[in-house]
Amino acid sequence: MRPPPSQLLLWGLLALPAAAILVRYVTGAITYGEVIHLTGEWSVRWLVAVLAVTPLRWVSRGAGWAQWLVRRRRDLGVAAFAYALLHLVVYLERKSAMPVLIVREAADPGMAVGWLAFVLFALLAVTSNDASVRLLKRGWKALHRWVYPATALVIAHWVMTAFDPLWGWIYGAVVAALGAARLLRQSPRAKPDRVRDGAG
Repeated sequence: MRPPPSQLLLWGLLALPAAAILVRYVTGAITYGEVIHLTGEWSVRWLVAVLAVTPLRWVSRGAGWAQWLVRRRRDLGVAAFAYALLHLVVYLERKSAMPVLIVREAADPGMAVGWLAFVLFALLAVTSNDASVRLLKRGWKALHRWVYPATALVIAHWVMTAFDPLWGWIYGAVVAALGAARLLRQSPRAKPDRVRDGAG
């Protein structure tokens, strides 16, 4: 079945930063280090967008644009993984002549959490389809709740490996706030008192 025009437009918009990064890298306008930083940052941006969809739906009280975001949440998640994959491919291409160095760097804590995060996101990405939802049934939601620990690993990777970890901490604070909002929403105290309101 052909995707609707709105979804195709979204895919194009999600791919634009990657296209710009690659063109600038190939033409020598940016360095390897800048590509690594930009691809990693865009991956985190799309992750934050994924995590923000549900809180935005709550705040908007189910507005049409928020419902559209809910339907496109998987697209945002796959985009986050695609940028992480590009991040990894550029890294491996740069170090392809030094496989021993890749293994040695993978043992570093900052790199190790990055590899673990990538494995988790790969699992989430390959199951971001209707067939997986039908196959896994209730287990699908349980599996995709791993997006939170996976995102925490990504933030840890950023903070532990970047020359300037400031923005890693900032994105980490945003992710923590989104996670706290979800926990508060799910707290029994946040639920309406049905008996008191006469709705029980």
